[in-house]
Amino acid sequence: MPLPPAKSAWAEGLDDVRELARTFCQKELAPNQERWSAQKQVERELWNKAGDVGLLALSIPEEYGGGGGTFAHEAILYEEQARSGDSAWGVTVHNGIVAHYILAYASEEKKREWLPKFASGEMVGAIGMTEPGTGSDLQGIKTRAVRDGDYYVINGAKTFITNGGLADLVVLAVKTDPDAGAQGVSLIGVPTDTPGFRRGRVLDKVGLKGQDTAELFFDDVRVPAANLLGEEGQGFIQMMQQLPQERLIIAVTAVAGMEAAIDQTIAYTKDRTAFGRPIFNFQNTKFTLAEAATEAVVARAFLDQCIERHLRGELDVQGAAMAKLWTTERVNKVVDDCLQLFGGYGYMTEYPIARAWTDVRINRIFGGTSEIMKEIISRTL
Repeated sequence: MPLPPAKSAWAEGLDDVRELARTFCQKELAPNQERWSAQKQVERELWNKAGDVGLLALSIPEEYGGGGGTFAHEAILYEEQARSGDSAWGVTVHNGIVAHYILAYASEEKKREWLPKFASGEMVGAIGMTEPGTGSDLQGIKTRAVRDGDYYVINGAKTFITNGGLADLVVLAVKTDPDAGAQGVSLIGVPTDTPGFRRGRVLDKVGLKGQDTAELFFDDVRVPAANLLGEEGQGFIQMMQQLPQERLIIAVTAVAGMEAAIDQTIAYTKDRTAFGRPIFNFQNTKFTLAEAATEAVVARAFLDQCIERHLRGELDVQGAAMAKLWTTERVNKVVDDCLQLFGGYGYMTEYPIARAWTDVRINRIFGGTSEIMKEIISRTL
């Protein structure tokens, strides 16, 4: 492979973490793709297994039960997950997104209540932003939370929620002041065993078939006011502060997926023959793979730079948007080109390249569409 993840400067000294993550992903994730795809979710026990070996809450401080690591530890896990061919386990949302909302904004009491359970796998996290009528326009959400003494009463609906089928806690974006626009958005932690909460369908998607992306409904759900993350009206700012890491995570999985697709395609074209010689020996194959390998090296170099900036606390909104835009657009092109070299077999779902082709398409949409990324970037020009 042109630039293996282990050569990245930010990953130096973390070989043991990579070996643990690689072993877990190859043993617990890779063999189960067909079953998870058929049932539209992983088994609940997978989360407990991951907690037992120390792969949950990797970058959460030890005082809250976490691994005490950095984003580098998380990135290694996400790379190994992508390289194993898994797109079902929603660990990126649980580890890299939801746990960090709690760490950054929840009260000390709630951090100590929730985060150790995130680390053990006792509690699975989801984040409820998108609604049936709102996508990237987060200030337009309709889910309402009304203060009633020491409680909030929540009504509304969310859709496209990763981990929605199994989640025990949802960090929910709500309107606490419907007339205040973005300043009326707040975040509240909602345990899913609260009366009035119910799950809708686990959605049938083009790709990510094994991921429990679900509809969630809230009918007079009463949660303690102590579950508010930070202060009322700060939710939109909080989401904007956390989105760079979410977008960087998407870039990590995109680049690792790109590298994996190239590996698979090189192996296939060297083994498969046509007209009496390996497919790899045809000029078109060589040129296509040369371009793909170059795309991967450039994407890896940019990603490594962004990760290093993030570890120093220097990655800004525009930089994260650039990382997401570039890597997700390139992975779609590279995987499509690789699939073409498989011929008809590339269209068969038993081949990992076919699953990768359908899985990577969402990268240009979730976490903010490519068009939204361009809008964010253009503001600095």
